Parts: sequence; structure tokens; C-alpha cells
Amino acid sequence: MSTREIFDSRIESGLLLLPTLLVSLVFLYYPTALAIRTSFFDSSFGQGDEFVGLKNYVTLLTDSGYHSSLLLSVLFAAVVVVGVIAVSLYLTFLIHEVDTGQGLYLISVIWPYALPPAVGALVFLFIVHPTLGVLTGPIEALGVDVDWFNNGPQAFVVVALAAIWKQIGYNVIFMIAAMNNVPNTLTETAELDGVTGLRRLVSVYVPIMTPTLFFLVIINTIYAFFSTFAFVDLLTSGGPSNATNILIFDLYQEGFSFFNFGVASAKSVVLFLLVGVLMFVQFRVTDEYSYYGA
Repeated sequence: MSTREIFDSRIESGLLLLPTLLVSLVFLYYPTALAIRTSFFDSSFGQGDEFVGLKNYVTLLTDSGYHSSLLLSVLFAAVVVVGVIAVSLYLTFLIHEVDTGQGLYLISVIWPYALPPAVGALVFLFIVHPTLGVLTGPIEALGVDVDWFNNGPQAFVVVALAAIWKQIGYNVIFMIAAMNNVPNTLTETAELDGVTGLRRLVSVYVPIMTPTLFFLVIINTIYAFFSTFAFVDLLTSGGPSNATNILIFDLYQEGFSFFNFGVASAKSVVLFLLVGVLMFVQFRVTDEYSYYGA
């Protein structure tokens, strides 16, 4: 290949990458840089920016309400990630074991993921509304008083269940592909050894699926911290008594309800760093425990 051909191919590659680079620059890198800059200013709606250094971050360190929101967010993310992985893995195994109508079951599980988060939240609201919900009557028949508009723990559970329900389809797509790639010889050997049902899932399938599972843990963690705003906003608005006031909703209120853009930007930076640290830890765990074959 001539020098001119190499040069031309590099130009073509650059031109092909240019749209992606421009979109990333305008909608990702520039807003990120602006948020970091704004976090060092006292910036309020209708007022000029005043440089205050680390004052906004000090405010967060001394704000007990923010500490509660931070701990609540970590707990919420843990519940969502574990719940999504566990339910998706079980449903995937059930679908994998079905011989007839597997495609229909797969579509039934995946369709909630196709809904926009706001639509998903409204659908879930219709299902579990304290007075009008489709499942409210059957649940109360079991002796449970459904009143998550006023009961903090119930509201937390409802939002977590909605977030789990919405994300199951995404996980099943990857899990069913990974499970289908498990060698039939392993399944047959396990059956000969009397390893059946959930025991086969845990002992045979899960170890081989670890790369996929760890990837989904990372994706679900990002989802739990960044993509569950609509559920909180439409279902509980952070209440009752801040029982569902997770970080992503808290920083939204700080910026667009109280118009305190400096503190809101500081909260967004802290959230980004928190998730970044969690990603680093999860990647290290992935390298240590994932099975990639011989």
C-alpha cells in the first residue's frame, strides 16, 4: 500500500468518525466541562456567577440531607442491580428450558424495555396505584395495606420494582444469548449427574456466563444511578418525606426547582465520581472472577 493510500484512508476514517466526535463534543464533553466549571461558582437563576472555589463541595459535605440522599441512592442501586440480575437470570433460565413458544415468552419479557421510561412509569402507576391499581386489590387481599403515597418504605419498594421491571428485558436479551452458547455437552453431563433445575443454573450456567453477568452489573449500576429519574419524578416526586429522593432527582430539584446551579453542578460531579469509582471496582472484580474459557 502506497503512502498516499494510507494517508487517504486515514482521512476517510477521520471523516467517518467526525459526526460521532462532534455529537460527543457538543452533547457530552462540553456539558461535562461546563458542569465542572459551574460547580466552582455561586450560580443562581437571574444572578451573575461568583467564583466560590470549593464552597459548594463543602456545603455537600456538611449537608445531612445530601448524605441521606447519597446513602439512599447506594441502597437503591444495590436493590435494583441485584433484583434485575436475579429476576432476569431466573426468567432467562425458564425461557431457555421451554421447547414450545420460546419466542413468544421472550417477546413478553422484553417488551417493557421498549417503553420510554416515562411511559413505563405511568404503566406501573396504573398497575399499583393505591386506589385504582390493577394489583392493589389482590395485594390488599393478602393483608397488606397499600398506601405508598404516604408510606416511605412502600414508596421505595414501588420505585425499585418499577425500575427492575423496566430493565429486565435488556438483561434477558444478553443472558439468553450467553445461555444459548453454553456447550450442550455440559448440559448433558449435568443431567447424567442428576444436576437439574435451578441447581444446574447456578452450578453450570452461571459460572460460564460470568463475563456477560459482570457486564450487565456495570450497565445496571449506571442505569440505577442515572436512568431512573422518570420513575421517581412520576411516581413519588422524591417523597414521601424524601424516602425516594435519590441523587439524580435531588440534583434535578437543586438545579431546576431551587435554581441553585452551582450546588446542582457539584452534586452532578460527585455523582459522576461515585459511579466512576464503582465502575473501577467492578472492572477489577470482573478481571479476577470472570471465566473466558480455556
